[in-house]
Amino acid sequence: MTSAIAMEERQKRARHVLCVGAALLDTLFRVRVMPTGQGKVLPYDMLQIAEGMASSAAFAVARLGGKASLWGAVGDDETGERIIADLAEGGIDTRGMRRVAGARSAVSTILIDDGGERLIIPFYDPRLHQVVNSVTADDVAAFDAVLVDVRWPELALQTLLAAGEAGIPAILDGDVAPDGVIEILAPAASHIVFSQPAAESLTGTAEPVSMVRLLKERFSQAFVSVTFGEKGSYWFDDDSASIRHLQAPRITAIDTLAAGDIFHGTFALTLSEGLAIEDVMRASSMAAAIKCQQFGGRLGAPDRRELTAALVNWPARALDVTSPPDSA
Repeated sequence: MTSAIAMEERQKRARHVLCVGAALLDTLFRVRVMPTGQGKVLPYDMLQIAEGMASSAAFAVARLGGKASLWGAVGDDETGERIIADLAEGGIDTRGMRRVAGARSAVSTILIDDGGERLIIPFYDPRLHQVVNSVTADDVAAFDAVLVDVRWPELALQTLLAAGEAGIPAILDGDVAPDGVIEILAPAASHIVFSQPAAESLTGTAEPVSMVRLLKERFSQAFVSVTFGEKGSYWFDDDSASIRHLQAPRITAIDTLAAGDIFHGTFALTLSEGLAIEDVMRASSMAAAIKCQQFGGRLGAPDRRELTAALVNWPARALDVTSPPDSA
């Protein structure tokens, strides 16, 4: 009886996701057309907001009713204080953030055109990530899942290993990274969601089915998926040993910034809630699509009611596409 009560209480409580990695101050400029060559660019809207891969994912978790903690680093400057305050205001537990003496906080300038595409110019002070404290299974035992990005590889690796030892999902946001970073992190992950550019770089192919198959062969211990933006997502289904494809919701994109991060945050939360993997992918895809319809980076992340309503009205289901189109 006691164990049944404990299980019921666990089902009722909000899941707690730890996100590890980037936190920076973005300056967003909205332009009609993406500029080329030299000259002056005149935006018609702008916004400054604290985000970053792990930070925006944590915000998505909080918006959906989960508990979100963030481990990252900022400088001991005014920008760092603003980043932490902005993220905390978004419902993220920032007590695990490090303020690094003598370092400058990360910043970026981002141009977003009327088609929703963006040009990002980030700056990370290497001093932010020079010191890494050890992470143990005890340090992550209170969380229901961990999600790491590629911006602080040393801390990400320790966190993934600790999560594996603690028996909780160890999720990697497999985005484009310096040479060797994904190869170091991926073997420690239980779940990997690759971006299309990162997956192409790792596999040398642009064909989605072949790409997923090669990634699964290389990182066989993990659930493997790849997101393709408006072309949807592909993943290797471990139960059926098949490759599945889910179309993306049809939308008119206004701002794709942070869409992948919202996908990852939703993935981590719904996975920790025990949803079937197809439902996890559907929820993550829809959350990213909703975000793309609003300017403002992570601010477009949906709340739970908005996401649930959108999923009810979206009939798409995943299809088995195990054989590539050109196979015999």
